[in-house]
Amino acid sequence: MRGLAGRALLLALAAGSLAMGPGAPPPEYGRVVLGRSARKAGVPAVGFDHWRHRALFTCRLCHVDVGFAMAAGETGVTASTNRSGFHCGACHDGKRLHQEKPLFAACAEGGRIDDPAAACRRCHAGPGGAARRAEEFARITAGLPRDRLGHVDWERAEAERRVRPVDQLPGLSIPRRPLEMKKEVAIASGAAWMDGILFSHPKHSVWNGCEVCHPDIFPSTHSGQARYSMLQISSGEYCGVCHGRVAFPLGDCERCHKRPVR
Repeated sequence: MRGLAGRALLLALAAGSLAMGPGAPPPEYGRVVLGRSARKAGVPAVGFDHWRHRALFTCRLCHVDVGFAMAAGETGVTASTNRSGFHCGACHDGKRLHQEKPLFAACAEGGRIDDPAAACRRCHAGPGGAARRAEEFARITAGLPRDRLGHVDWERAEAERRVRPVDQLPGLSIPRRPLEMKKEVAIASGAAWMDGILFSHPKHSVWNGCEVCHPDIFPSTHSGQARYSMLQISSGEYCGVCHGRVAFPLGDCERCHKRPVR
């Protein structure tokens, strides 16, 4: 009975966390609203969709080399930092090329939010726009594999070479050799009714390197030292920093729990 009760609690927690965002439809999943500086400046907030960049760049490139914090509100991005070549402005400077065309400059000097010809509205779109985002999501992710919940299976897309995320950019990254971490770690499930986990360093290192997870999210790299629960994960700790908010929703349990119980 305790196992059934524990499973009911876990499902209730998952349902609650999904209702706060992770249960959003694929075009809205992983959307981050940057509004602190925008409100002070009296302009609409910026809506950042991870899927727009995820097919092009690794998580490590933006969260380590560029320096975007993993927690909401901690980056301190402003129009001034963008113009100075930091944060969004590290790439969106009007000079860096993408598909042989220069990227638009983020927060260009002299731009006016009320000017239809300015690039401001590309980011400061304000509320709404769900239909437009759905159309763009369908176009950008067309042909990419999906999981059982209808979200893009980015891991499979990368493994099948349908996307080839760039991990370094000139002027932003320190040239380094690709990480060669082949170790997989077996993690026992705390519940008899749920399979264990085989954590793959190779799969995560493609997107994250080491720096995204260690030491901020997982301080210790010794087996068995980091102890956590689904309650903590669903609350946004440990694996939940990414999984449940951006990587893929926690409702697809078998994406992780697929190692037979021994």
